[in-house]
Formats: sequence, structure tokens, C-alpha cells
Amino acid sequence: MPVDASARARHGRGMTTILVTGSSRGIGAAIATALGELPGVRVLGHGTRSGIAEDLSQPDAPARLWAAALQQAGGAIDILVNNAGIFEASPLDADDWSESWARTMQVNLTASAELCRLAVLHWQERGVGGRIVNIASRAAYRGDSPSHWHYAASKGGMVAMTKTIARGYAAQGILAFAVCPGFTMTGMADDYLASRGGDKLLADIPLGRVASPEEVAAAVRFLCTDAPPSMTGAVLDINGASYVR
Repeated sequence: MPVDASARARHGRGMTTILVTGSSRGIGAAIATALGELPGVRVLGHGTRSGIAEDLSQPDAPARLWAAALQQAGGAIDILVNNAGIFEASPLDADDWSESWARTMQVNLTASAELCRLAVLHWQERGVGGRIVNIASRAAYRGDSPSHWHYAASKGGMVAMTKTIARGYAAQGILAFAVCPGFTMTGMADDYLASRGGDKLLADIPLGRVASPEEVAAAVRFLCTDAPPSMTGAVLDINGASYVR
């Protein structure tokens, strides 16, 4: 479903509507900006600082977010970008380890799954195709630090979910892709690099630097607009060759 006049005409509307979660900062803000610059595109953002405000750590928040976005969109959403996520350390000896695990799974995986489910049902009801782009992580394949079991597991689950959606609904024109960034130059990445010894971590990246949010956004824009349908189920790595598959 490339974002062009013919695609919009098939849907009987003059606008392609994209819902982007976690769009108020970092990678999400870069994605919203990149998509918002495209002609004929309306971006609906979600976040704590701007857009539709919902706390995805709450089980009923994804349904409220989807309903609010649908209302703003006039009843039709064409593309879903699941970017919202948290990255919180939880050492093995932490008293709240299980609570941290549950919170990370809820925000990073379960909320994304709920939104994917609602999107697929929405497109099936309308009898049209749609696209899902899930922002996972290099950690889905490489793992993460001993304090981030939950983060790596949540992102691994997101990749598996994306591939399952792609296989299950391609015949209906419902496409799904995942993007797996490594370290990205956001506030969260800056703090983590500093806490783990930035120079040592940078030495593990053959490119010699971390990715910029704009680089991740460029990949997401491609998947939302120009990626051919036969790419459904693809996972794009953006990690400076720090992990290759």
C-alpha cells in the first residue's frame, strides 16, 4: 500500500492515516516527522509529551488509544507503527524483578500486540489491506545486558509476532515488517552508553558510531510507503554491523 494517489483512491479517501506510538521523542519523533513530510499523509501521534496521551503500562490503554485515533482519523487508519517502549534496568537481585519484567512486557510487547490485533481486525472489517511496522531491537537476536533480560525477551517476542502476522494475513493485503535498531543516539542511548563505558561499546560497532533517529526513521518510511508487498515479514537491521544475521 504505497502512499500515492492510486492507493488513496482505492480506499475512497484522499489521505493516508498513520498511527505512530511513542512519537513524542527520540526515534518516534523522528518517524513522525519523516512520515509527516510525505504528501497525502496524516500522522496521528501518541506519547507522554504530545499527541494522544495513554499510559501503555495499563492493560486497557491500547484499546483506548486505538479508539481515540480512529475517532481523530474519521474512522479509518491505514498504517500502524508500534514504536513505544521502555528500557529499564532490573538486576537479578532486585526486589521488584518480577514487577519490572511484567511492566516491560506490557509496554513493549503486549500493548503492541493489542494494537496489531485491533489494526488487523479493522482492516478485515473494512475489506482493505494495511501495513504494520514494529520497532524491535538488535537485542531480539543478540540479547542484552544481564539487567535487561526482560527488554531482550520483549523485543524477541515482537519480531516473532511480526513474522506471524505477515504469514497469517498476507493474502488479505495486510503486511507486517520489523525494524531492529542497535544503539541509537537518543537520550536513552546516551545514558546507557555512558553507564556502560561508551568507548568500549562504540568499539563493538564496525561503523564507529551509533545510528541516528533519522536513519531509523528513513527505514520506517520506506516500509510504510515503498517496500514491495513481497517484503512482508522482513526484519531490517540498523546497527552499524554490530550484529549481522
